[in-house]
Amino acid sequence: MIWVVVGVAIVFIGLAVLVASRRRTPDGVTTFQRQIDALSPEARRPVVRRLEDVANGERDKEPEIDRPGDRRDDGDLDGA
Repeated sequence: MIWVVVGVAIVFIGLAVLVASRRRTPDGVTTFQRQIDALSPEARRPVVRRLEDVANGERDKEPEIDRPGDRRDDGDLDGA
C-alpha cells in the first residue's frame, strides 16, 4: 500500500513540474516589445530613435528631448 502512495506522489510531482515548466513568464524583451507595439507611432518615436542610435554605435550620445522650457530663447546661458 505504501508503494502505491509513493508512486502516485511521484506521478503527481512529475506532472506539477511539467505544468510549471510550461508556464514561464515572458522575458523582459518580449514584455518590452509588447508595450512598445501598444503605443502610438508618435509615442514610440523617441524609443525607436534611441534603439537605432545604439544599433549604430552611438551609445554614449545624449538623447535629444524637446520639451518646452528646455532651451532659452534669449541666448543667455549663465542664467543672469
